[in-house]
Parts: sequence; structure tokens; C-alpha cells
Amino acid sequence: MSFDFESAPSFDLVPTVDSSTEYAAVDASLVDSTPTVAPPVEAEPTNYANIVLPGDFPDPTIAKIGNTYWASATSAEWGPVFPLFKSDNLVDWELVTHVFPGQLPDWCDANFWAPEIFYEGGKTFIYYTARKKNGPLCVAVASADQPEGPYTDHGPLVGQRLGSIDGFPVRDEHGDLYLVWKEDGNSKKKPTPIWAQRINEKRMALVGKKVELFRNTEKWEGCLVEGSAIVRNGEYFYMFYAGNGCCGKCCNYATGVARAKSLLGPWEKCPQNPILDKNKTWKCPGHGTVAEYEGRWFLLHHAYYTDSHEFVGRQGILSEFTWNAEGWPEFEGRSPQAAPLPDLSVLNVTDHFTGSQLAQTWQWPVGEQPEAGLSDGQLHLTAQPSGLGAMVAQRTFAATYKALTTLDFASLAPGTFAGIAAIGDHANTLALMAGDESLQLWHVKGGQRECLTKIAVASCKTLSLRLEVWGGQRYRFSFSPDGLTWTAMPTESFAINGTYLPPWDRGIRIALLAQGPATSTVAFNQFSLRNKR
Repeated sequence: MSFDFESAPSFDLVPTVDSSTEYAAVDASLVDSTPTVAPPVEAEPTNYANIVLPGDFPDPTIAKIGNTYWASATSAEWGPVFPLFKSDNLVDWELVTHVFPGQLPDWCDANFWAPEIFYEGGKTFIYYTARKKNGPLCVAVASADQPEGPYTDHGPLVGQRLGSIDGFPVRDEHGDLYLVWKEDGNSKKKPTPIWAQRINEKRMALVGKKVELFRNTEKWEGCLVEGSAIVRNGEYFYMFYAGNGCCGKCCNYATGVARAKSLLGPWEKCPQNPILDKNKTWKCPGHGTVAEYEGRWFLLHHAYYTDSHEFVGRQGILSEFTWNAEGWPEFEGRSPQAAPLPDLSVLNVTDHFTGSQLAQTWQWPVGEQPEAGLSDGQLHLTAQPSGLGAMVAQRTFAATYKALTTLDFASLAPGTFAGIAAIGDHANTLALMAGDESLQLWHVKGGQRECLTKIAVASCKTLSLRLEVWGGQRYRFSFSPDGLTWTAMPTESFAINGTYLPPWDRGIRIALLAQGPATSTVAFNQFSLRNKR
């Protein structure tokens, strides 16, 4: 196997290797040990064009329950599944909990996409997409007495042979409740009809016959239409929907709208479609939900920030629209107007593990919730023998950043390894692992793991490991026994090429790993993530 290495970047963000003190010990009393995913965003009172869910939060949904707005987003292959945020003003969001914070529903095991929040009759319903075990993609439903849960899962409502995704509940002009969804024909190079079918009044099963509303017919829509979100204004139902390729470096996603006086049609597509498309700052905007606030209309949707693109993932942004003289929605410039965050340090993460439980921003692979606990200012992570081992991970927010952890090196049991990694998925990872009196640099690509470098490490009580990333593409690992003097892991050149890391639909995470016998536990003393423009 061959590996790609990069020469030193030519810009001034490259740190000195042996004299960095940026990560010297920090007074835990000065740092919030439960980092916030969606920090307050400084904005003018009348400016709501903002990144409101920074990081990898695709397919966002929003609903107003009482005086509070609630939001969620796709989790894909990362647990806990479906984050739940709340806000009073659409701009400042607080992560409250998750729809499935622990055990997954018994019927499904992957592809946790596109939740939609629906409140009615004093109950909150989450209509979501997931893949049935050994089966197709399905739209399912869970419910709770309170928006923050706990949620009870009621299983799938529909799962066609080609797959059913992006369910959206809506009442028609007669007050009858329908589920609108996409048949995932593009997965087999077929059209993608948007269907509607009645839901029973318990809101947990489909009844009657399904009706096609429309499908991908326009050039800009390409291979698909999906991500329906319907709102009624005046005499029309308006369906905001996305078209074309959603994800990755070569995406060409955009947002269109169609309208109809009756939910079941006929539907008329806007002649100005797509009404929301890329610009120099944001690429591939789409798949959102409409919210109204103080008489103003907004679409909470995702888009890639051009400076970080697939390395961070699709971020949740708010775009305001108005209604034109012909009754169609219009976005300023036909593109997202959200400005990049002027100060990325508000998204820095520092965790000294001083609380009683792991912060809710930590993630793990779906179906692989690790045994992890906090005690005496340490994260205790029980090892797993297979693959990369047990892991907890944080989203990234920029393409250039530094991440650091300090671990209890002296207490590592024989055959147990602990480290820090840049994770695309199980099959695509770069990791610096400590154990058996050594440091190893693991390169995992396409599921094949190779050790690039292995060096001996003198006995020490704690060992700090650092990962530096430039532009999402260049990765460099260093270590320090005292947290002050750093030594770079020897490689053939300055940095390793990590452009292969992001999966087609997810951004990169920074993970803490514990690999070895399940009887072993690894102790981490701290974790920090520092974002750079």
C-alpha cells in the first residue's frame, strides 16, 4: 500500500514543532466542561441570516411548540441519534437531548436521516428515515409527551422496494393528515416520485392509497427531487424541495418550490426554480423546513461552507425569504446570505471531564455506544478489541484546526492502545495510538490498516497527543510527555494527505480511541479543539 504525504504548507498557520505552549495546562474552573454545539451568534437584531447549527447537521427540521422553536437534523451513522435543539429566536440554539440517546429502535440499524418534528394534540412526533435491518430505507415515527422526550418508537410506516425517505406530515385543505415522502428511485437510476398518503388519526400508520404529487422532470433537478417541506400561505400549499446531487465534493444540490391549491395536486413548479442556489460562500443549499417568526419567513436548511466543504459537512443555516407579487417565495440573491462566523474561537471545545456525565456533544458510531464514564476529572473509556476499538468523537467546525488530548500513559495495560484520530468512518481514519511503550501512526483507507510509523516512548505518567490539520487535507501528529515540548511523529514528509477521509455524506470527527481487551479501561485527562480560519 502506498501513502500520500504533503510538503510543509506555505502559510503562517504552521506552528513551530518543538516549542508550542498553546496547550499548556488550563485552569478547569475557567472552562466549561460541556462544550456547546450551537453557541450564541452575534447578529444585528434584524439580521437572521446566520449559521445557526455550525458543524455537520444536514437536513435540518424546525417546528414551533408553544413559544419555543425546536430543531433536529440528520445523524447518519453517528449516535446518539437525532439531536434536539431549542431556541426562542431562531438564532441562538441549545442542545437539549436526542430522540434516541441510547438504545436504537429494534427494527433498524443505519442511515438515520431527515427527522421531521410534528406537534399536535399535545404530543410531539418525529417522522424519520432509517434502514430496516437487511432491508430497505423506511420512513418511521416516534412520539413523546414532551418535545424533549423520552420518545417511544412505533416503527416504520412505509418502506418501498427502492426505499422510502424524507417523510413530512401535513394536513390537507380538508383537515386530513397525510405523509409526503420520496421514493428513493435514484439509488437504482430511476425517477424519484414524491408520494402522499393518508395517516390515521393515531398518526402512526398509513391508510388508503398513495398518490404521486410530482417527480424529477426539470433539467436542474437532475437525478432526483427530495426533502419536501410544505407550508400553507394564502390559497396555496407550497412545497420547498431539493434537487440534484446532495453531497460531497462534486455536489450540485439546489432548492426549488412548487405550489398547489389542493395537497394532492395538481402541482405547479415555480418558473424561477431553483430559487436557492450556490454562491461564493455557500454551496449546495437544500433540504430544509420553513419557520415563521414575527411575521417574517425563513428556511432552515443545510449547505456546505466553501472553505471547509466536505471536511466539516453540511451546516445548518437560516435563509429569509419574502413573497413576490406572483405569490412565489423569493430569496435575496437567490442564494444563502449567511455570513461566515467572524470568530471561530466561539466554537472551540475544551473538556476537562469534570462533570458527572459525558457532554452531549460527544458522539459514537451508531450501534456502538461505548462504556464511558467520568470520575476524578478523567474520562474512563472501556476498550474494545476489534477494529479501531471504542471511541467517542466531536464534530469539527473548520478545515484548519488543532486537537489535543492527554492520557494516563502509565496506567495503560499491556496490549491496550489509546489515542486521538481523525475519523471519516471505520474504514477511513488517521490515528496516533499509544501503548506497549510505543507510539504508532495508523493509516486506515478502504478498511485496510497499516502502521506508517512506530517509535519507542520512554516511561512517563501522562502523554499528550496532538493533531494539526490544514485545509482538511494535511494531517500532522505530535506528542509531548509534559504538554510543553512537542515532537512530531516522523513521516516521509511534513504532513499526511487526508483528502480521502470524508464519506460521501458526512464531515470528519475527532475521536478518542481505546483499543484492546474489553477488560481494559483507558483514562483521558482532557480534550481540546482549537479552530483556525
